[in-house]
Amino acid sequence: MNSAAGKDTMRPNPPHTTTTTVTVAYAGGDERRGPLTMGQANMIRCILRDDPTHINIHDVWSVPEGTTLEAVTDALRALAVRHEGLRTTFPRPQGVTPVDQVVSAGGTFTVTVLDHAELPADPAGYAESVARAARAGRFDLEREFPLRITLLTVAGEPVHVALAFSHAVADGSAMAILREEFAELLAGKELSGLASLPPVDLAAVEASPAGLRKSEASLRYWERILRTGPQEMFAEPRGRRPGTDEEARQLTLRSRRGSRALAAAARRTGHPEATVLMAAWCALVAHRAGQDSCVTAVPSANRFHARVARSVTTTSQDALLHLDVRVPAFDALVARTWGAVLNAYRHSQFDSVRLWEMIDRVTAERGSHFGRDVVFNDVSALPAPLLGADTQERDDAEQELTWGPPQALPTRLLAFTYRTAPQLHISLWAAPSLFTPEEAKGFLSGLVLLLEAAAAGDMPMEELAEVTGVRPAERGPGWLRVDGCWVSPDAVREALGRAVDGLPVRVAEERGPDGTADGTAEGAAGAEPHLTAYIARGDTSLTPEEAHRALTALIPAAGSGVLAPHRYALVENPPTEPDRSDAWRRLEIIEEGTGRSRQVRDER
Repeated sequence: MNSAAGKDTMRPNPPHTTTTTVTVAYAGGDERRGPLTMGQANMIRCILRDDPTHINIHDVWSVPEGTTLEAVTDALRALAVRHEGLRTTFPRPQGVTPVDQVVSAGGTFTVTVLDHAELPADPAGYAESVARAARAGRFDLEREFPLRITLLTVAGEPVHVALAFSHAVADGSAMAILREEFAELLAGKELSGLASLPPVDLAAVEASPAGLRKSEASLRYWERILRTGPQEMFAEPRGRRPGTDEEARQLTLRSRRGSRALAAAARRTGHPEATVLMAAWCALVAHRAGQDSCVTAVPSANRFHARVARSVTTTSQDALLHLDVRVPAFDALVARTWGAVLNAYRHSQFDSVRLWEMIDRVTAERGSHFGRDVVFNDVSALPAPLLGADTQERDDAEQELTWGPPQALPTRLLAFTYRTAPQLHISLWAAPSLFTPEEAKGFLSGLVLLLEAAAAGDMPMEELAEVTGVRPAERGPGWLRVDGCWVSPDAVREALGRAVDGLPVRVAEERGPDGTADGTAEGAAGAEPHLTAYIARGDTSLTPEEAHRALTALIPAAGSGVLAPHRYALVENPPTEPDRSDAWRRLEIIEEGTGRSRQVRDER
């Protein structure tokens, strides 16, 4: 297996540097072949589709003073021999997605050595920029060694190793494990035996009857959430930009106050800190979004089993947490969070191809577009937490918020919890269309205030705004709760009008089940309104099913608050007063129906 960095890889070299390349040979591993793990299949799908700067990952490892170049390369060689995932490639015919992984017994990789007369004023930040730049360029899954390694030296003495990883062989947890082992090797320690499964063996477990049953259960769990949960957490007028990712700056909280409050709240409630923090996160997200529940992806959750806890591979499959926050006080939410998180963890192993087929089918049937709007990644329990290069020596802040570099954000709200003691250390990326800089800072500050309130006593949930200073989204009177989602009938009308090539359209709020026209209860508390789309089709042959398919195709780029109507009613010509729903209702309906298929009952 040979190393071949992408052609568009660029490094921000300062002046007075020299570059050399060291080729490192390794041998002694076992040669193996087998099917992909579910995590590998999931990430390879993304690697072949997404911008490599988004999907590749990076890390920086410090090198102790006095370490030789030979010691660094020996440690890297030992890691390659020790971990099958680092010796893995994914053969595939041209244009075909890989289905197998091949583990080599030996091969070579290269280390690019950047020698400096002196490092820039911020050595750690510079090393971070070198590692980040190496993410450019798609990894060659068939041939390339899955690490791009740059060794930064000063007058020949190693200082930092900057690495970019293929996400097909490593995730954040795997990088943390490798960092820890690299440091132990340089310290002359003997590594303990491998306790978790290598990828080929993990794939065999996943393909066993028990593994397949687990995957089927996970798909059913996800489908229930996709059919009944909110499709956008942040459905509001200033919501998602149609069809684009946003660039968001990293905002980092370091807070001894938050650490003390989290520990105290955990002691008082009798629940683990991770559960209390998750409850606080979900409570504040749902409050800010104006939702009754919080749907958040939890990427690191799928390493809770011993067989994968320290496996150097990618287990990047989301656990999907759906937490109903309708409780009177915070303690009840913490208790509910414990069970909900365990349920999400149990359902985080699945066939990713089948998952995406199900997502496509369900969103077409529901007439929605499920948004991975919120991601919460708690890596604080990892053996070597995946911290930024400058974080481990900054423990003295009672509370500080600092801005970092921007990056493309394929979600709306992303948080990494790096550690909870002696500081609560969280980095947040918040979509600028939804959070001004002050609102983003207020969100993290509000999280600390919420933890402090929870440490002091059982905080009533109705006091969230007062306690945290975070205000819910403002939608205006035109927005409705429909099918568990916040929907803008005007946005639905505009999107549907474009979908049917400009035919006259009226989207009307109809009587909810056993309720009034506005969905308020008359004998059925909490009944929600439904939407009917009236379309004047003229002399066209448009059918309800065709209208639904055309709208569904536009929804991913249609902006916020768009959900397909429950009913399409086709008339010949629009009324003389096209802005009056009752005028449309009086017209003769030529054809009516729905593009939707079956629904799954919400079993919360």
